[in-house]
Amino acid sequence: MMESHGVGLRRVLELTFCVAGIWTAYIYQGVLQETVSTKRFGPEKERFEHLAFLNLAQSAVCLIWSFMMIKLWPSGSTGHAPWWSYWSAGITNTIGPAMGIEALKYISYPAQVLAKSSKMIPVMLMGTLVYGIRYSFPEYLCTILVAGGVSAFALAKTSSKTISKLAHPNAPLGYGLCFLNLAFDGFTNATQDSISARYPKTSAWDIMLGMNLWGTIYNLVFMFGWPQASGYQAIQFCKLHPEAAYDILYYCLCGAVGQNFIFFTISRFGSLTNTTITTTRKFVSIVVSSLLSGNPLSRKQWGSVFMVFSGLSYQIYLKWKKLQKMQKKRKTT
Repeated sequence: MMESHGVGLRRVLELTFCVAGIWTAYIYQGVLQETVSTKRFGPEKERFEHLAFLNLAQSAVCLIWSFMMIKLWPSGSTGHAPWWSYWSAGITNTIGPAMGIEALKYISYPAQVLAKSSKMIPVMLMGTLVYGIRYSFPEYLCTILVAGGVSAFALAKTSSKTISKLAHPNAPLGYGLCFLNLAFDGFTNATQDSISARYPKTSAWDIMLGMNLWGTIYNLVFMFGWPQASGYQAIQFCKLHPEAAYDILYYCLCGAVGQNFIFFTISRFGSLTNTTITTTRKFVSIVVSSLLSGNPLSRKQWGSVFMVFSGLSYQIYLKWKKLQKMQKKRKTT
């Protein structure tokens, strides 16, 4: 009894550690992302317009981080996926996040988080139209709640204070970029699953290394591939405004630490637990943004936020029930 109690307490402490790590890293990263995209730096009150530079910096830091983890804790096994197998996923993993960050020029951070939370919509559309998959009524209900919530949030009136912070307010373009981001992320995830299936001995750190290696290469070409590329302007801006450079560095470190906690959570508790933690983190990020960054939401927008996260919570519950049924079947066989 004492031994089982000790194991249970350790599991609770580990889960608390994972939740605290993921929430702290990604909520603070969200604050920094919003700061870099909306803040005016220096006496001239200049904006940092080269948001795609964040993706290059993030890829480079995560590449170094994953390389260090592999060297510190080598698996010793063979049969890993070769580095070149990530080249196609690296393209979509470069374009997708760039579009998501670029959207912050046109819509607020809470709007971006909500739009990116509707990942199930393109997945179900593609599954129905392309592969003829039939979904259950509860699954359609989840999608309707999320799609309706995002649509209602987009149509609700945004406060003038929030609009004044945006570089180029343009809601249709901002939401369009977010949904393109989701489409590219869908291809990235499918390719990663395919690589893991073909090379089962590939670890999470191997995938992180391969993805960020190609991401760094593509982003370097995009940011510095020609004399007038925006990377040179981003570097110059950071030289003139070191505060922006520190914000970008902290943003990248938060991303690397967050990925570390995500991989640990998946390995210890499974992907469903990780999905639950990251979903609730998104809701908290919206609350933090509204309170700290001065992005006041109207009652209709708060209603839309709860509508979206009700749909996401119900989806998590359905996944949990499905997992419970599968475990019962395994025990009986």
